[in-house]
Amino acid sequence: MEHDLAVQVTERQMCPECGHALVAGDERFPRWCAACDWNVDGAGPDAAEPGRLAAARRRLARRHGEELAAAMSGEATNRPRRDAASLLALGLALLVHGVTLALAVAGLLLVVLGWETVVQPIGGVALIVVAFVLRPRMYRMPQDGPVLYRADAPRLFELIDDVATVTGTAGVHAVVIGGDVNAAVTAYGWRRRRVLYLGLGLWEVLAPRERIALLGHELGHFAHGDVRHGLLLRQALRSLVLWVETLAPSRAHTLWDTLFNVMTYLPRYAAYGLLVLLDHLTLRAAQRAEYQADVSAARAGSTDGAVGLMDRLLVADSVQMLMRRESVAAQMTGGAAGRAAREAAERGLWERITAHVTSIPADEYERLLRVSARRGHGVDDTHPPTHLRRQCLARGEPHPGHVDFGDERAAAVAAELAPARARVARQVILSHTC
Repeated sequence: MEHDLAVQVTERQMCPECGHALVAGDERFPRWCAACDWNVDGAGPDAAEPGRLAAARRRLARRHGEELAAAMSGEATNRPRRDAASLLALGLALLVHGVTLALAVAGLLLVVLGWETVVQPIGGVALIVVAFVLRPRMYRMPQDGPVLYRADAPRLFELIDDVATVTGTAGVHAVVIGGDVNAAVTAYGWRRRRVLYLGLGLWEVLAPRERIALLGHELGHFAHGDVRHGLLLRQALRSLVLWVETLAPSRAHTLWDTLFNVMTYLPRYAAYGLLVLLDHLTLRAAQRAEYQADVSAARAGSTDGAVGLMDRLLVADSVQMLMRRESVAAQMTGGAAGRAAREAAERGLWERITAHVTSIPADEYERLLRVSARRGHGVDDTHPPTHLRRQCLARGEPHPGHVDFGDERAAAVAAELAPARARVARQVILSHTC
């Protein structure tokens, strides 16, 4: 959706900083000044930075996002090149896996060759256990919610196939339905079967063209070869995160705690430094893949649909908070009355969420765009800032959308999703306790 920057104002409340009238939103959202941005981000710029690593990633994401947004004009449809940074990242990933293999081999040798002693086999077993924990793993089928296969939802899979054709890739083997305000793709098993995770907290609030854009964006990650979707790098990053968490310092209650902290100081910061370096080396390529996936979204669902999708991502926190309130409110009463309240909450959950998002005024979207520009807001700490993704779409080549999603097709897909909608609504309502 496009937002009129001439936002509404009220004459009753004036800005304490510049004296201009404040934006007249409704009572659900903060009042702010469109002239000087007073109170535009009442939570503060650091509110979305939960930890040191997340903060570092967000700073890198913002910097690379701004650089790429300025450089992507005319490049967004190109497939990513294996530049020096990506090649170095692959080399470091091999080094990480090499360390895991070396631990396993060293442990095995200690057990076999030092069997006559006591200490060596014990140390060998410890090394083998560590190597086992850090080993590369094939991802399993996600179990976040109902799993649909082609036989369960042929019209949905037909739609996904059409979107995949437009984006230049193949479809998926399965669709997992969840309640999050999110969507994602991954591959599982040794055969690397593709799976799409579809969060109804996002899907249900989207218009038809925005839903096509969402599918186009996710499948675009397969089409453009997102470096972080590669098994080698994903597993290396996972291993390094485990190293950092395992070697994290503990409170020095005893002498052994102090000794552990001293002994793990250098390995801990070596692992952390390597993790940050891998993040730095792969983040630019990953962000380029996000911009390219956005172009795939526009091709499939239209530029307007892709821009509308970006706007809905801005209110994801509001949707998540509403789902939590719905859950808590439905569980306030016990007994038969409580069961009736929960059933009523389940039946109308998605309709109430959609009505909530539809009722959000245009000036609140404008405020959130300004917050995005201040914080470098992204859907997580690795994505380009949302406002930059929106700008690139709005300023790029306009696309009319090449995948049809008319009323008849939309109704057929909705009918196939109906059982999963009911089941996931129940999961959402029961997911929080009072």
